[in-house]
Amino acid sequence: MTTFILVHGAWHGGWCWDEVAPLLRAAGHQVVAPDLPGMGKDKTPLSKVDLSTWTLSISDEVVQAFDDVVLVGHSRGGIVISEVAEIVPDRIKTLVYLAAFLVPNGKTLADMLASVPDNPVAEGAIVMREDGYSSVIAPAKVEPVFYNTTPAALTARAASLLSPEPMMSFTTPVRISDARYGRVKRGYIECVRDNAIPIMLQRKMQQALPCDPVVTLDTDHSPFFSAPDALCRALIAMSET
Repeated sequence: MTTFILVHGAWHGGWCWDEVAPLLRAAGHQVVAPDLPGMGKDKTPLSKVDLSTWTLSISDEVVQAFDDVVLVGHSRGGIVISEVAEIVPDRIKTLVYLAAFLVPNGKTLADMLASVPDNPVAEGAIVMREDGYSSVIAPAKVEPVFYNTTPAALTARAASLLSPEPMMSFTTPVRISDARYGRVKRGYIECVRDNAIPIMLQRKMQQALPCDPVVTLDTDHSPFFSAPDALCRALIAMSET
């Protein structure tokens, strides 16, 4: 048996795994899909949240697991799982980056985005809030950026649940080392019709930090809604290698 700990991406919450978690449980696995502090239903003020807050929260989940842990990070969740692996490398069997930011030591999520040409589809998607430290997604950009191959009903549900994202996630350098993070097995699930993290960027990041195995899905940025069965199969296969 495996414990899958599923870490959501920016503007999302644990709700994004609602289609996948039952499939993994039906296959006999344990699933933990928490809201990160300040996200989803968690009421931690975003002004009190930083990357280490998220990292420690997920590290606690890893330590509490009894079975082999497969730690899955979607999108921005990639920087969280990387730092968790730095803290508790021996408690993690596999890291899985799902259309996720795979960021080298000392670099930021913003650095990765700046390393490839801007995607016109995503232009104007991020809207800063008046508080100056968080953002939301422009309503007209939710579907084309995140859910362009997702059924309309699930897209509408997701749009109603998105929440503000603290922008520190874009600007905080990732701190990982070869000695700790580097000894944890990592795989990547890439999404070829992704408009949030284009496939060009997904593959460029993999060149810098190679992953094995790599699974390719013909989906948007959100296969947990657009292809939950295929995603479940990929996650289980990665847990068995």
